[in-house]
Amino acid sequence: MPDIRVSEGLWSTGMLPEGILERWLVEDGSKVRVGEALAAARIGEALHDIVSSADGHLTIMAPAGDLIDPGCIIAQVTVR
Repeated sequence: MPDIRVSEGLWSTGMLPEGILERWLVEDGSKVRVGEALAAARIGEALHDIVSSADGHLTIMAPAGDLIDPGCIIAQVTVR
């Protein structure tokens, strides 16, 4: 199962070490495709889309409103 991670590249030097998972753009269990925007994360003042790394069905592991760190896993995609 491919992990959906918050890219470490979204943080720049000197920024706070955590962000917020603002909202999910798809529901738990939904069929998703590679490159599809799954969630929105706020890091500093910027809002970033988190995209799927695989085709399959989404399993959400972090609820909207959670604090997120660079590289953290927020979901998995079950390839069917």
